[in-house]
Amino acid sequence: MNVAEFDFALPPHLIAQSPLSTREDARMLVLDRDGGIKAHSTVAALPEWLQSGDLLTINDTRVVPARLLGRRVPSGGAVECLLLNRLDADRWDALVHPGQKLRIGERMRFERHGRFIDADILECHFFGRRVVRLIADRHGDVDEVIDVVGHVPLPPYIKRSDESVDHERYQTVYARARGSVAAPTAGLHLTDGLLRTLVTGGVERVDVTLHVGYGTFKPVRTQLVEEHTVDPERYVISAQAAAALNAALVAGRRIVAVGTTTTRTLESASRHGRIESGEAVSNLFIHPGHHFSAVGGLLTNFHLPRSSLLMLVCAFAGRERVLAAYAEAVRLDYRFYSYGDTMLIL
Repeated sequence: MNVAEFDFALPPHLIAQSPLSTREDARMLVLDRDGGIKAHSTVAALPEWLQSGDLLTINDTRVVPARLLGRRVPSGGAVECLLLNRLDADRWDALVHPGQKLRIGERMRFERHGRFIDADILECHFFGRRVVRLIADRHGDVDEVIDVVGHVPLPPYIKRSDESVDHERYQTVYARARGSVAAPTAGLHLTDGLLRTLVTGGVERVDVTLHVGYGTFKPVRTQLVEEHTVDPERYVISAQAAAALNAALVAGRRIVAVGTTTTRTLESASRHGRIESGEAVSNLFIHPGHHFSAVGGLLTNFHLPRSSLLMLVCAFAGRERVLAAYAEAVRLDYRFYSYGDTMLIL
């Protein structure tokens, strides 16, 4: 398929720049996977659309405040470092700016709120990629100091600096496993109260973990969809979670994935009709033609034109059906992307 088949016109004013005051007030377009639009609702009404016996699967990854702003030592020149992937206790794969000037052996310092962390450049790679060693002040815990000096790594289409509200709202209420540099955004709409209502109504909940990398924003630059590759991301499924998922599959109960990251986790771990537990790396690119062996329902935000995430949604519900729903969402001024509204596809 040609990537141009996944293009659509999106007015810039529909790209949400800030979260709503209440998570579950986000609008929710309900789409029949085999039909058309069934309703325009809100996330607060999610219990009306799920049924007893459904298994709601969420991604409990936690976003790291991975954007570091500081200066070169000793010159004092401004630098920026985005932590991408932890390699071991103190070494990280990172993206730095200005990439051309920062070489092996140089040090950067990031200070905020009376604390600081140093980053020594160990390896240089193309396009600003570096391997850095982080050294916390007072010989302290690196993660603790990152939480103090780091900024929320908002997506590039949010055209503002992070604010105090983002530390709470660019994080799901159930975030537990530290490791992402982007939020699993469909889960941003869920609240503790809404999840309790679902469970009370007979919906089962299972948590899995996929650490979302910055590659989630990677544009599709190939002409053909099939030639694109996605960046690998690490996921974990506990034995208990796998048992619950497999029991649902055996019983024919519907598994509803919250977000594309959860979808990729489940489809990556599916082997011969069963979900395998354990820790692994997913490089699965889901696009039209993929056979879904685990996921039967999907809650997902509205995604970028020509993006791999939009292609996943089209694979699940059909390209023409999804793009028609997107056109209607644009007409009705739905909010798009990370802080935007959502779709429920059943």
